[in-house]
Amino acid sequence: MTDHYAVIGNPIAHSKSPLIHTEFAKQTAQAMDYQAILAPLDDFAATVQALIQQGYKGVNVTVPFKFAAFALASQHSARAIAAGAANTLSFTDLGILADNTDGAGLVRDIQDNQHCSFAGKRVLLIGAGGAAEGVLQPILAAQPSLLVISNRSLDKAQAMLSKVTPTQTQLHACAFADLVGQAFDVVINATSAGLNDSQLAIPDSVFASNCLAYDMMYGRETPFMQQAKRCGATVADGLGMLVEQAAEAFAIWRGVRPNTQTLLLTLRTAL
Repeated sequence: MTDHYAVIGNPIAHSKSPLIHTEFAKQTAQAMDYQAILAPLDDFAATVQALIQQGYKGVNVTVPFKFAAFALASQHSARAIAAGAANTLSFTDLGILADNTDGAGLVRDIQDNQHCSFAGKRVLLIGAGGAAEGVLQPILAAQPSLLVISNRSLDKAQAMLSKVTPTQTQLHACAFADLVGQAFDVVINATSAGLNDSQLAIPDSVFASNCLAYDMMYGRETPFMQQAKRCGATVADGLGMLVEQAAEAFAIWRGVRPNTQTLLLTLRTAL
């Protein structure tokens, strides 16, 4: 029997998730297929229910449905609760189970593939939307010494910080203008500025010597990445995060973790 999975989004034609999960299935000898499904912007729930009726076992969820996926689920992992959003749904006899693998994918890519530990580092997280919410707790779990959340609208950064349980990591929220003179070991762009080639109003000073500048976007060199390069930072895009979060979802569904390195190399060469 072949088990059915999918990724749901709008738009969705660009998604590399079907390629990624098909390769994972081949690698681990899993009898499954994986499709990309376009859901109407106003009818995500009906799309999910139709897939359940068709016998699907689970779905990944991408823009703009991660909050709707969280709301639809009857059970939530700690990671999904922390993010307030879900990118992975499992359909079981107990109902719809929601998880969020984005943060795990980011941390694994930065620490394992980029060889940059978060432990004891000064980290700047730019943005206070769903993407930033999804990675906040996993970053904190990796024990940086300092985490600053900076956003164009300070109130959103402060609201995001207010939901965090106190940790040993120093936590601050600030507007872009307040970053002048501050320097960080890891700078993560969790905004969508790269989609329209917008320049973030962040000072060059944020990129410390030997800094890793990480943009969650992939497939293009964003203005953020260009600025970081000019400042001498090591630059990485979000392709590794995409593959690693997919591997985490695959492990949830199938109980086996695929190897990501060969696929990452293949995708990087194609881009």
